[in-house]
Amino acid sequence: MKLSKLNIKKINLNDVDENYSVQDILMKLGELYQFESGIYGYGNIWNKMQRNVEDIIISELDKADCIQVDFPKLQPRKIWDQSDRWNLYTDEADIMFTLDNNLGEYGLAPTAEECATIFGANRLPSYKALPTTYYQIGEKFRKEIRTRGYLFRPRTFTMMDAYSFDRTEEDMHKTFNKMHDVYMNIFNRIGIKVVPVVSDGGTFGSSVSEEFQAFTELGEDIILYDKKNNVGLNKEVLEFDDKDTFIKAFGVSDINDLLEYNSVELGNNFELGTKYSNSMKLYFTDEDGKSKPYYMGCYGIGLGRIVACILENSVIKDNGKIKGFSIPYNVAPYKVQIIYNEDNKDKALNLYNNLLERNIPVIIDDRKDLTIGNKIKDVYALGTPKMIILGNKFDGNNYEVEDTKTGEIQRFDLEELIDTLKGSH
Repeated sequence: MKLSKLNIKKINLNDVDENYSVQDILMKLGELYQFESGIYGYGNIWNKMQRNVEDIIISELDKADCIQVDFPKLQPRKIWDQSDRWNLYTDEADIMFTLDNNLGEYGLAPTAEECATIFGANRLPSYKALPTTYYQIGEKFRKEIRTRGYLFRPRTFTMMDAYSFDRTEEDMHKTFNKMHDVYMNIFNRIGIKVVPVVSDGGTFGSSVSEEFQAFTELGEDIILYDKKNNVGLNKEVLEFDDKDTFIKAFGVSDINDLLEYNSVELGNNFELGTKYSNSMKLYFTDEDGKSKPYYMGCYGIGLGRIVACILENSVIKDNGKIKGFSIPYNVAPYKVQIIYNEDNKDKALNLYNNLLERNIPVIIDDRKDLTIGNKIKDVYALGTPKMIILGNKFDGNNYEVEDTKTGEIQRFDLEELIDTLKGSH
C-alpha cells in the first residue's frame, strides 16, 4: 500500500486516551469513525487485521470439520416466536433492535439460534447426518445501554457464531469439549492467552457454559483464577442462588485462595440441550424411525473485541509517554513499512515492488514534503511491526530492518530480507 492513498490525519500522540490508547489513535487518524455511540466505520488497518484474525479462526474451525454458512441479519419475528424468545429479547432483556412495517415485524440479529435450528433441521433430517456443526462470521446488533471502550462494548460488532447438532446428550458433551480445544488452538495461534471460565448461561438458556477470558486492566469482568490448572470462575456467579453448582463445575472446594483479575470476555460456549429443537418442534429421525430432538450447542467469538484487545496490548511507551503501538507480526495487516529520502526513491520503489511480488504485505511512505523523522513517527501510529529506512547511510544492497516493538535492528541483503519477512512471527 502506498501511504499517500490512505489519507491519514496528522495527530498528536500527547493527546491520546490513556485507557484505550490504540483505538483512540485510530480514531484520530480516521481509521475508525464513530457515527454515534457504539456504531463505527472501520478503515483499512482494522479491516485487514480483522481479516487475518478471521483466517486463523476459519482455519481451525475447518480442521475440526465445521461447515461455514451465512444466516440472515434481518430476521422475522415469527421464528423468534417459535422459540418463545421474542418478548425476552424485545421487552424483558430489551436487547434486540426491531423494525415494524407493512411487511411485518423483524429483528436485527443479536444472535442466531433460531435461524441455525431451522437451517440445521432442513439439512439434517436423519441421525446419519449427525454430528454436524455450522458456523458463520458476520455482524451482530445489540441495544447496549452503556457502550464503553470503543470496540470492547459497541452496539454493532463482528462475531463468529457456531451451532452444533448431536443425537444425544453424551454426544453434545463430546462436541462441547471438542470446541473447547478448538478455541484454545485459535487463541494460541492468534497470540492471546485466555483462561477458560465457568459462567452463567444467561438468555441462551444453557445449563453448561464457559467463557474464554483474557487478563486486562481494561476488562469489566472479574474472575477468580486457579493458576495451577489455568481455569477461572466469573465472580458474578457468586451472587447467584445456585452458586454452589457453578463452584462444583469449577472443580475446587475452596475459592478463598484464588487470584482475582480484571478480564475481558473474548469467546463463550454453551450447551443448549434440546431447548430450541423442542420449542421450535424441529426433529430428526433416529435409527428406529422415531422423531427425536437435536441436542445443540452454540459457540461465539467476538472478532472486534479480539482486535481491540490485541491492539490495546501492543502499546509502546517511551519514558512513560505513548509512542504508538506495534501489532504482533502474525496478525499485522502490513508486515513492514519502507521509509526513504528522495535520493533513494527508485530503490525504495524497487524494494516495495519486490516485496509485493513475494506476497509480503508492505507499506511504502511515498508522501512528499515530510522528513524521515515525521515518517518514522507514523510507523508507530500505524502499528507496523517492522520498519526499513533507506536514508543517507543506505549502501544500496543491505537493508536495516528495525523491530518496532523491541528496537532490535538486523541487516539483510534482498533475498535474506524476503526469507526473513516470510518466516517472521
